[in-house]
Amino acid sequence: MGVRVKVAIIVDDISRTFQEFLLLPGLTCKEHSPDNVSLEAPLKKYKRGTDPAIHLNIPIVSAAMQAVSSPELAIALARKGGCSFVCCSQPVDMQAGMVKKVKEHKAGFVQSDSNLPPDATLQEALDMRQRTGHSTIAITADGSRHSKLLGILTSKDFWEFKDDLSSAVANHYTPLDKLVYGEDGISLQDATEKLWHNKKECLPIIDKQGNLKALVFRKDYFDHKSNPDELTDDHKRLLVGAALNTFDYLPRARALLDAGVDVLCFDSSDGYSQWQADAVQRLRKEYGREIVIGGGNIVSADAFDYLVQTADVDFVKVGIGGGSICITREQKGIGRGQASAVMEVSAARDRYFEETGIYVPICSDGGLVNDTHVIMALALGADFLMMGRYFAMTAESPTPVVTYRGRLYKEYWGEGSNRARNWQRYKQSEKQRLVFEEGVDAYVPFSGPLADKVDVTIAKVKSTMCNVGALTIKELHSKARVTRISEMTLVEGGTSNVESLDRIRIQS
Repeated sequence: MGVRVKVAIIVDDISRTFQEFLLLPGLTCKEHSPDNVSLEAPLKKYKRGTDPAIHLNIPIVSAAMQAVSSPELAIALARKGGCSFVCCSQPVDMQAGMVKKVKEHKAGFVQSDSNLPPDATLQEALDMRQRTGHSTIAITADGSRHSKLLGILTSKDFWEFKDDLSSAVANHYTPLDKLVYGEDGISLQDATEKLWHNKKECLPIIDKQGNLKALVFRKDYFDHKSNPDELTDDHKRLLVGAALNTFDYLPRARALLDAGVDVLCFDSSDGYSQWQADAVQRLRKEYGREIVIGGGNIVSADAFDYLVQTADVDFVKVGIGGGSICITREQKGIGRGQASAVMEVSAARDRYFEETGIYVPICSDGGLVNDTHVIMALALGADFLMMGRYFAMTAESPTPVVTYRGRLYKEYWGEGSNRARNWQRYKQSEKQRLVFEEGVDAYVPFSGPLADKVDVTIAKVKSTMCNVGALTIKELHSKARVTRISEMTLVEGGTSNVESLDRIRIQS
C-alpha cells in the first residue's frame, strides 16, 4: 500500500519575460504626437476621483544600490522628472547625509567649489581652473566657499601667457563694489532677471554680513529651461527617496525624515513577510499616513493583497531575481519571469481598485535589458519602473570609470554580493553575514551623462505610445494589445540579409 504525500502546487502558467511580447499598433489620431503625451505616474496610493498627493513626471526611478544612487545621480534624475532611492546598506548618518545633499541642492543656486583667498597666485587660479573646469573663481577672505566675498576672478581678468603667474589674484580680480550681486533670499526668477538686465554671466549671492552664499549663472537658466519636467516638492526642492530595512528602520526613518526625504521604501529581496508588515505598521503608528512608504519585492497577487491590506503600503515593487546582477533564481530556485509577475500584480491592483476605489501604484523592478522592455513593462501594467544597471552605466553613478581594452566601463555590484555587505536584506541564517551570495560583482559599459540616456528612453516611450494611440500611462494600460512571439519573430525583427559598414571596412 502506497503512502499518500502532499505535493507542491503547480501554477498553470509559464513564467514569461518582456522579451516574449510585442505591442500591436493602435489607431494613431492627429492628437497623438509626442508633445501631447504625459508620462506622469502616481507614487502614492489615492482614492478614486482624487489626484495622488505625490507623483513622478517620468515613470522612472533608480535602484537603492551602492553602485547606483549617488546624490549626484539623484539630482540629475530629479531634474529629468524621476526619483532616486538612496541605499540603506550604509550607516544611518551617511544615508541621511546623502538625502540632505539632494534636498539642499537649489536648482540654479550653485554652491561655489572654486574659491581662493586674495593672496593666492594666478598660477593657483589657473591650476584650479584646469582641475575643476570652472572659469569663475570666487575670491573670499579665507578662501572658503562661505566666507566674506571680496570679488570674482574670471578668465577675462588675466591672460595666461602674458601676465606674471606668480602675481597675487588681489591684483587682478573684480572687486565686490564693481560687481552686480544679489542678497540672500532672492528668488531664482529675480536673480535671473538681474543677470539678464545687467547682461552678466554670473550673479554672486551674499548675506547681510557680506558672506558668499551661492552663485547664479546665466547658463543655468537655459539648462533649467531645457528640463521642464524637473521634479520638486512644495518648497521647490528636488524630490528624493530612500530605502529601509526591517532591522533599524525606526531610527533610520527618523533620520531620513529629518533630512527631508520624500519617499521611503523597504528594500528586500522578498517582501511577502510579516517582518515587513510589522515594520510598516510601526511606522504608520509613529508617523501616520502622510509619509509615503513602499513595500516589496513581490511577484504574486496574494503578496500584493497582503502588503496593501495588512501592511498598508503606498506602492508595491514587483520583481524577484530579474536584475542583471541578481542570481537569486540560480541560488534558491525562487522568483518569476518579470512579465508574468507584472501582469498578475497589475491585475490584482486593478481588482483592488474596483472593489475599494483605492489605486495602489506598482513599480516593476528588474528584468529590463533595453528601452523596448521599459515600454513593455509599462504596457503590461506597471505604473513606473526601477532600474539599476541602466543608471550604473551613467557618469553620475558613484563608481569610477575604468578602461579595459580601449573601452570605458563602470563597476556595478548587486546588493546580494559579498562586496555590498548587505546581509540585512537577505534572511539566510541567524549569522550577521551572507552565507551565500545572491548577487554578483561586475562591470557595465560607460554610457555617458544620465540626461542624454533618459532623453532617448523617454523619446522612445512617447513615440510608442503614439503608435498605440495612448496619451497617458493609464491609457496605455487599457489600450495596449500585445502578442507573444516566436524565436523566429525575434530573428525577423533584427537586421537580416545585410552587411554592416563596419564589417565591410574590416574585410576590405
